[in-house]
Amino acid sequence: MLPREVIRQIRRLQLKARHAVEDLLGGEYHSAFKGAGLAFEEVRAYQPGDDIRTIDWNVTARMGHPFVKRFIEERELTVLVAVDCSGSQQFGTRTQQKREVAAELAAVLAFSAISNNDRVGLVQFTDRVERFVPPRKGTRHVLRLIRDVLFYQPIHRGTSLREGLDFLNRVLHRRTIVFLLSDFLDSGYEASFKRTGRRHDFIAVRIVDPREEELPAVGLLELEDAESGERLLLDTNSAAARLAFRSAAQRRREELTQLTRRTRVDLIEVSTDGGHLDALIRFFRLRERRLRRS
Repeated sequence: MLPREVIRQIRRLQLKARHAVEDLLGGEYHSAFKGAGLAFEEVRAYQPGDDIRTIDWNVTARMGHPFVKRFIEERELTVLVAVDCSGSQQFGTRTQQKREVAAELAAVLAFSAISNNDRVGLVQFTDRVERFVPPRKGTRHVLRLIRDVLFYQPIHRGTSLREGLDFLNRVLHRRTIVFLLSDFLDSGYEASFKRTGRRHDFIAVRIVDPREEELPAVGLLELEDAESGERLLLDTNSAAARLAFRSAAQRRREELTQLTRRTRVDLIEVSTDGGHLDALIRFFRLRERRLRRS
């Protein structure tokens, strides 16, 4: 049985995610992700304004006046949320750690999926895949996913986006909506990234903390790699050191942006300073407008 405080945290995140889905997102998720096709629903009498291409000529001939076929969108979509659980996700200098931002985003995506009768699953990985929950429907299933994202303690601390992406490419046999939640502090995953973009509807969600982008001038600062444990003493009063740090961060960001453009993968950028749910809403609305134009 789960401890009472764990249950309270799950409940708080459940309420926050439901509020975002019901009051903020509205129909954005449904509009942003279309079903695989159309399914026949019924035949009804023709009404002014109906598309004449939908007339059912067999029924029209039998009944003596026009009837049209009606179709509905065939949804039954599958959503897979892949969450980076490496050591760097436990970093955060603003309102939240990166792993907490990932948990909130995963909860909102999961509730959005089941609210539209879609299935949702979860992959948690470090430098190897540590947990896989196959896609299913239902509130109880989503609550399990929330619990896993909030409280799972990974065995390893390293990062391998390649391992995570290769795994989901093996287990997902049908086209799936894949959200990858990570800080993308890794290399050597580009081929797997491209393969996922070809096979699935792939959205990369980059979670960053402002202190990973720029350092303040606070004198000598000892930095520790959250994954390897390696330590470095850095003089942040040095303008050259701060510039090198900022340039490296900017280079990582540009490389990911170029990769997503080349592979036509959507990119959402969120931060630990708040506003990540707003960023998700903006993405849904932008994607909906893009689909309307296509």
